[in-house]
Amino acid sequence: MHVPDGFINAPVSAVAGVVAAGAIAVSLRGARRELDERTAPLAGLVAAFIFAVQMLNFPVAAGTSGHLLGGALAAILVGPCTGVLCVSVVLLMQGILFADGGLTALGVNITDMAIVTTVVSYALFRGLVKVLPRKRRSVTVAAFVSALVSVPAAAVAFTLIYAIGGTTDVAISKVATAMIGVHVLIGIGEAAITALTIGAVIAVRPDLVYGARGLQQQLKLRVNGELVDAPTTLAPVPAARSSHRKVWITGLVTSLVLAGFVSFYASASPDGLEKVAKDKGIDQKAGKHATEDSPLAGYGVKDISDARISGGLAGVIGVGVTVVAGSGVFWAVRRRRTSEVSPSQVA
Repeated sequence: MHVPDGFINAPVSAVAGVVAAGAIAVSLRGARRELDERTAPLAGLVAAFIFAVQMLNFPVAAGTSGHLLGGALAAILVGPCTGVLCVSVVLLMQGILFADGGLTALGVNITDMAIVTTVVSYALFRGLVKVLPRKRRSVTVAAFVSALVSVPAAAVAFTLIYAIGGTTDVAISKVATAMIGVHVLIGIGEAAITALTIGAVIAVRPDLVYGARGLQQQLKLRVNGELVDAPTTLAPVPAARSSHRKVWITGLVTSLVLAGFVSFYASASPDGLEKVAKDKGIDQKAGKHATEDSPLAGYGVKDISDARISGGLAGVIGVGVTVVAGSGVFWAVRRRRTSEVSPSQVA
């Protein structure tokens, strides 16, 4: 659902840019509360994983494909504010390095794909986990439903933005019907990927899933024949740290394999927005991308003729750059939080 340059006029794109900048500023402050010794290292990896999975377009209808948006996945794994930052980092890397999503439309894309999906999905997720049984399976079910809803919600958001600032004269009712219809189908794929990923992490390290915190039953210890609540401030043990590293390494290797190898087999059909834009004439004024001459434009390495090698290498580079950029951002945010703790609070 990456919006190219030219779909939305300059004034509305500028307003969307201001909204996106404001949301990122708020998210940076909120991420300081969310990021800790568990989520900070994971956040950069989540951004890289989203980048990798977004390369795996899957067919949803005749001549149409879809891909992960990632807002629900990021929000549930590392928190809603951190989730906004994760998806924003991905969109920035895609726009600058791979000419995917217009640079003048970056504010629109962040508003639509990072903010709307994260806010809608996490709000719904929190509501669901409050009414579902306090079990790990409930977290997975809530993740599936919230991810499913987040995609058509993003389609609605784009339709509203287009209704205000669209550059072509197309009936908004036709745009809405086409966008929502195809993105409901894409939402099913989003939900499946999100639920599978959340389920895999929660099966081995439930403490790493931000959305699952507070849902686990209090650990009990037997003291003098009676069960009492275990302390909640136990120091991390080496085994837990080792498990954390294994999760991170496994996630990084998985991302590299998906982007570097599996992406070659992704659907070549246009995604939901591209198909609707072509069918309804929204793309009549689409502009030239500012970085379309980038060595990695179109998710391929320039001057490498073999499509498999070119695409795979571009995917690996993308994962590497995203994990470094994301980790740098979240490390800086985490360090800022640590520096704000006063000596009296530490004592």
